[in-house]
Order: sequence, then C-alpha cells, then structure tokens
Amino acid sequence: MERFDLIIDYSEIEDRQKIFKDKKTVLVGGCFDILHYGHLSFLKKASKKGDFLIVALESDEFIQKSKNRSSFHNQKQRAEILVSLKMVDMVILLPYFVSGEEYFDLVKKIRPKIIAVTKNDPMAKNKQMQIDQIGGRLKVVMENLNKFSSKKIYEAFFSD
Repeated sequence: MERFDLIIDYSEIEDRQKIFKDKKTVLVGGCFDILHYGHLSFLKKASKKGDFLIVALESDEFIQKSKNRSSFHNQKQRAEILVSLKMVDMVILLPYFVSGEEYFDLVKKIRPKIIAVTKNDPMAKNKQMQIDQIGGRLKVVMENLNKFSSKKIYEAFFSD
C-alpha cells in the first residue's frame, strides 16, 4: 500500500477498519497547519503508546472558524506532510464538526485503544468521557511546548 493511500476521508473509516482493527491503535487530533518541533515531538511520543497511529486532521473551515485565520496549507497538503512521517500510519480528513457528538462518532468508528493528548489539552475532559465509553484510555504523552506553535510562526512570518 502506498503511503498516500493511507489518507482517507472520514466517510471511508468503516471501509478501511481492516487495516487497523487488530492493532493497538492510538488516535490523535489537530490542525497541524505549520508542522513544527512541538508537533513532531507529540506525534513521536503518541506513536510509542501503540502500534498504529491515526491522525484525525481538522478541516480548513475548522482553522478558519476556531483560529480566525486561513490555513497556511490546505487539509490535503497537511495530510500529505503528516503521512510522510514514519510514525504516522493513517490520516483521516475530517469534515467541519460542530458538536462533541460528531467527535464521539469518530471515536466509536475507530475504537482506539489510546487517545493521546498533551498536558492541559482543553478538550481532555471530553476525550476522557469518549474513550471511557469504548473501553480505551486517555494518555498524556507530553507537556504542551508553548514556545512552539503554528500561531506564533504564522504571526512572526505572515502578519503585517
């Protein structure tokens, strides 16, 4: 299977489950707009918690609405960058979700053994409730490296 075949649309999850259903799957989510050292560290540490790392990749619309800016790379470009990293086994292209229930549906479809987060993840409480309902675990894999952020890079190089 080609690496780029491991970029799948959200609607394809059930059709692709055979790839990961018998593995210790780790799920992470995010924008990963401008890939930086913090992202790389997080993905490396998350991947060590299991044997198949899935990245749920937020949409361009999510970045526009939650970060109040356009994405630097579009979702497809971000997915290609991520799946090129040896520790990433699959990238799921998310549509724009508006509710926690939609994220929970994602978790129920994937049924990861682990949801990996950084310390002080603002959505950790929701993620804990979701993973508890399917019998998995939430794992804090590292501190948030605040000095590394896409926002800071974006502002330093692209704002007027």
